[in-house]
This record gives sequence, C-alpha cells and structure tokens, in this order.
Amino acid sequence: MLIRQLFIAATLSFLVVTPSVAAQDEQTLSKPPTPQKTVAYSQSDMLDRPLMERYILDELKSLRQDYQSLEKRMISEITDRELSVADKSMNYANVTVTYFFYLIAGAASLIALVGWQSLREVRNNTQKAADERLNEIAALYEKKFQTMERELRRKTRIISENNREIEKINEIHNLWLRAQHSQTPEQRIESYNDILKIRPGDLEALTHKADAAMEMGEFNWALSICNRVLEVDEKNANALYQRACAHTRLGAESQAISDLELAISHAASLKDAAREEQDFEGLIGNERFEMLIESDETRPDSPETKS
Repeated sequence: MLIRQLFIAATLSFLVVTPSVAAQDEQTLSKPPTPQKTVAYSQSDMLDRPLMERYILDELKSLRQDYQSLEKRMISEITDRELSVADKSMNYANVTVTYFFYLIAGAASLIALVGWQSLREVRNNTQKAADERLNEIAALYEKKFQTMERELRRKTRIISENNREIEKINEIHNLWLRAQHSQTPEQRIESYNDILKIRPGDLEALTHKADAAMEMGEFNWALSICNRVLEVDEKNANALYQRACAHTRLGAESQAISDLELAISHAASLKDAAREEQDFEGLIGNERFEMLIESDETRPDSPETKS
C-alpha cells in the first residue's frame, strides 16, 4: 500500500506541477518571457515549483533504488527458502526411511516368532507403503514449489509494471517541460498530443490543449475539447473557464457567463484571472458579468463597505 500511495502522489504531483527548468539559465532570465495564456496559478505555487520538482525527482530515484533492492532481497530470500525446504525434505525423507527400516526389523522379528507371513510379503508391502509415502511427500513439496513460483512471478510482474509506470511519468514530465518552453500554440498542442498518446484521457492535457486552440483562434475546436473534459469531470474549473472563453468568442454570452459562474464557484482564484482575460472583452458592459467579476471589497453588502 505504501508503494502504491507513493506512485499516486508522484503521478498527481507531475500532473499538477509543471516546474520550470529554464529558471536556472541566466540567458533565458535576461530575455522577456513570451506571453502565453495559461491557467492561473498563485504566486506561492510559482516559487515552490523548483523545490517540488527536485523533491519529486529525488523520490523517483529513491523508489527505483528501493525496487532494485527489493528485487535482490526477494531473490535471495526465495533462494534461501528453497534451499531450506530442500534440506528439510531430505531430512524428512531420511528419517522416514529410517523409521521404515525399524518397522521392517520389527516385522521380521514378529515373523520369526509367529511365522504367519513370509519375508517376501513383508518386503513387498513395506516397499509399497514406502513408495506411496514418498510419492505423497513429493507431491506435497511440488505443490508448494509451484505456489512459490507463482508468487515470485506475480511480484516480478508488479515490479516490471511499476518500472514502466515510472518511465511513463518521466516521459510525461519531459513533455510538459517541452510544452512550457514552446514558442507557438501549435508546438504546445503537439506536446499535449504526445502526452495524450501516453496517457489517453488526461484531463489537464486536454484543458491546456483547449487553451492553445483558443490562442490559434480555433474556438469551436476549443469548445469541443472542453466538452470532452466536462463529460468526465463536470466540476473541472479550468475546463469551465476555457469553455466560457470559447462561448464568448462565438457570441454565446449567456452560456459564457453561466460557465464562468460555475468555474469561479469551484475555484475562486479564477475571478482575478477573468478581470484581465482578453477573451472576455466582449462581455464588458454586461451587468451580469460585471457583478460576477466585481471585487468583494467594492460590493455594497461586503463587511468592509458597511464599516
């Protein structure tokens, strides 16, 4: 359960956090950043990204080392157990044969005294009983070895699947970095498509793809992508926000304001982004829109206004 939780945490961290590698390059810092319309993040998230990236990479490295150590320990432990089982089976067989020899000696003495059964019959019956008992022991240990082999294969398969998952996470992380440093929306869409090939149905990648489509002026395409996301997660604030932008560009003001209301209800930070959103220029002057983006401090019923 601990390993599974670590993988879920690492996956969510990679999907939510898109750290910036270019922050360490002095030449890139000296150039003005290319304006891109991305989903709003808080200032504390931007400051914590390098530390979170370093923490996640260290955790992935630690997980990989733990998997390798676990595999070595597992093989060593299984080998020791197999040797122990073989040793116990040999000892048990040795003791069993010894007891049978004692039984044979007792039976021979009894025959010599009583004389009701021949030595050949005693030998044949003893050999038959010994063979049956040894066959039972052999079948029992064979069954145990088969169980151990199935368990070993299952654990090996789990380790292989975890390694493949780590490779996917690393590849997706690199694609997010490439998308972040892309200069055109077409390049970013190409990166998002590569992410969707690795992890189909990634809602965050679809939302960013809709954002890039809006920059290209493909409003209907962006609207279609947002609808796909909301079919899976109807409370996805970023998808509702992007769909509101698309509706505004297409002239559906009422639907745009309704989507924007839902988006702000799920993520209040989007209200600040809506005030500066260029796609909402067509809604300026709309009373419903103005009330929606109005600051809480300027509202007549706000506590500061009353005071």
